[in-house]
Amino acid sequence: MINAFGEEAFLTDHFHRQQAGRGVLFAAWIKGRAAGVVYLRLEKAEEKKIDRHLKGVPQLTHLEVLGKYRNRGVGRTLIKAVEQHAAELGHERITLAVRTDNDGAARLYKHLGYEDWGHHTVTCRAYPIPAKGWFPKRERETCYVLVKNITSVMPAPAPLAEPAVAAFA
Repeated sequence: MINAFGEEAFLTDHFHRQQAGRGVLFAAWIKGRAAGVVYLRLEKAEEKKIDRHLKGVPQLTHLEVLGKYRNRGVGRTLIKAVEQHAAELGHERITLAVRTDNDGAARLYKHLGYEDWGHHTVTCRAYPIPAKGWFPKRERETCYVLVKNITSVMPAPAPLAEPAVAAFA
């Protein structure tokens, strides 16, 4: 995974968070190759404004699909897996933040039923892609916050073909 995404510090940090029960790291694989990754954050939101308005609501964070696998349903499959897992944990809603200049991602999320949360934008801290072995200062970015009701999320049907999605254990 680290070789595919080049984000050693981020992936290592979030794998440790998962081991501590603070989230779940999901990955999509196509023909044995890493195609995408996303993290379900179960701990308090880093952004005070999000925590204040959506306390206890899990966050879908850091969705990344490698270039050659984009527009093939990988992101959608990862999102559905995260929603299903959050629903199975008993959560009724899920939230995410998307940069205000990331129109493609915002369209995907809205197409999947995510709606604006109604409290304006939020300044988030992004994870830039670091050089191997170090964790740089996190950049600030302006984000829309979207939320989705997942009480009606049905179990995902077994895929007929790839991508395969797995949560790390």
